[in-house]
Amino acid sequence: MIKTILFVVLLLGLAASVAIAIRKGTQAYSKKGAMPESRKPFRAALISAIAVLALLITIPASFHQVETGTVAVVRQLGKIVTTRSPGTYFDFYMVRSYEVYDTKVQQDKITTSAYSKDGQTMELEVFLQYQVQVENIMKIATEYGNLEALQARIETVTTEKTKAVMSSAEAMTIVQNRSKFSNDVSTSVREGIADDYYVNVKDVVLTNIDFTNEFEKAVEDKVIAEQEKQASITRAEAELEVAKLEAERKITEARGDGEAQKILAQAAAEAASSKIIELSRSLGYDVNVEYVYLTTVETRSDEADYSIASSETISPVKLEETTSVTTALVDGKNVTTTTKVALSATKYQIDVTSGPGADKFKALVEDYLEYLAYLEKWNGELPDVVSGTDAVSIIIPSKSNP
Repeated sequence: MIKTILFVVLLLGLAASVAIAIRKGTQAYSKKGAMPESRKPFRAALISAIAVLALLITIPASFHQVETGTVAVVRQLGKIVTTRSPGTYFDFYMVRSYEVYDTKVQQDKITTSAYSKDGQTMELEVFLQYQVQVENIMKIATEYGNLEALQARIETVTTEKTKAVMSSAEAMTIVQNRSKFSNDVSTSVREGIADDYYVNVKDVVLTNIDFTNEFEKAVEDKVIAEQEKQASITRAEAELEVAKLEAERKITEARGDGEAQKILAQAAAEAASSKIIELSRSLGYDVNVEYVYLTTVETRSDEADYSIASSETISPVKLEETTSVTTALVDGKNVTTTTKVALSATKYQIDVTSGPGADKFKALVEDYLEYLAYLEKWNGELPDVVSGTDAVSIIIPSKSNP
């Protein structure tokens, strides 16, 4: 801005001086026989114009403005002498020159070709961000000459490191682990640039990996085949799970049916036993009854000690079922004892020698069991009944003629 203002001011001054010189010269040389003294204003105006022209040539060019986000390297007759931070400076341009370096974050997109370990061609794109180290600007200017040369060297290192990483693995491995290889490229490039190039690397990202169309098609086909395989495995696992559940259901049903049959059989046996006892008594057989009682003793203490004991007793008479709880201090511990007496079973003993005799009792049992078997397959029809004057006849089909 200052350089522009000075240039405009001096340019206007030069124009005014030239205009005055022309006017004075016209006045001095237009009159014949004019005295030398009349030409002095012209000479003064001409000298002023020349002085303003000299200032116009030297002063604006000697003002140097360093913008924000840049730094300048100052050379004096070609030798680097200092640096300038953002601001405005006056250095005679014929002695000192300014080389401006951009200190903002540089963004560079690098594209290159590479080969995988198994010879597959790929096109790579790397996004690189870096920033020059302001404190080392003079070293950059000395070793590289300018920022463009430094940038070219950084791009070369990035390309070499990227190719080295990508050529260390097979193409399919790269496809399956893109993020890993992006991290590997970033690490390798950062280590390659390090501090040797006087920049701070902000970010390195492998943004794109393109293989040939043939390889991409092969990868796609493999992925589809793998997906179909996985889908088949999933279906098979689902079918297997369904089959397992169905088998478990059938096992559960079978167990339930078995338990039901067991309960029914037990109930039928108890009913048959009770009926035989009842018939035996009605026919005059002696029936003796004994009651079996189960006594259970549970012992618990404060320290969670637990024990249980049981015993059986037989009584000719029916007793009352009881439960009792006692607590006592034993060896410094509160011990709780729970005693339960409950009817466990009832035993019936039939004296077959009494009443009609053993043969008659055997026939009675066989006839009753045959009757129960008949009831299991009875179709609902009543047996034929014939009434007479002295007796009633009940006709039950025999085993050979059901």
